[in-house]
Order: sequence, then C-alpha cells, then structure tokens
Amino acid sequence: MPRFVVAAALLAISSPALAAEYYLAKDPTTQACSVTTEKPDGTKLVMVGTSAYATQEEAKAAKKAAKKAGECKKPDKQASEDKD
Repeated sequence: MPRFVVAAALLAISSPALAAEYYLAKDPTTQACSVTTEKPDGTKLVMVGTSAYATQEEAKAAKKAAKKAGECKKPDKQASEDKD
C-alpha cells in the first residue's frame, strides 16, 4: 500500500510539468511575436492562432510560419534597446 501512495504522489507532482502548453503571443504595439507558456491575456499580449501547442518546437515552427505570412515582425532593435 505505501508504494501506491508514493507512486500517486510522484505522478501528481510530475503531471503539471508533462501538461505544459506553449502559446504564440504577439505584442500589439510592436507586432513582435514570442513563444510563452502563459496564455496571452488579450491586452499586453494577444494570441496568434486559436490553440496552444504541445511542444516548444511546434510553437517555434508556428512562429516561423507566422513571420513568413507577415503576421509577426522582427522586434525593432531600437525599441529593444530602449527597454534595457
């Protein structure tokens, strides 16, 4: 019985890490996109597409496709320097 309790506890701890979702988010002011694990709130960041991605690689591929389609722009070098 104690083995089952330990196994259940380990599963409960590791489950959230296994269920990570990745989102493609766009800053509405700069039009720059980024991959994030937090769902965009719709104000500071808006979601590109309609669903989350299971892996970071899928999200990065979607980001690349969005750039090709003109949905996302490269961040302005001057704007990123102003933030520092």
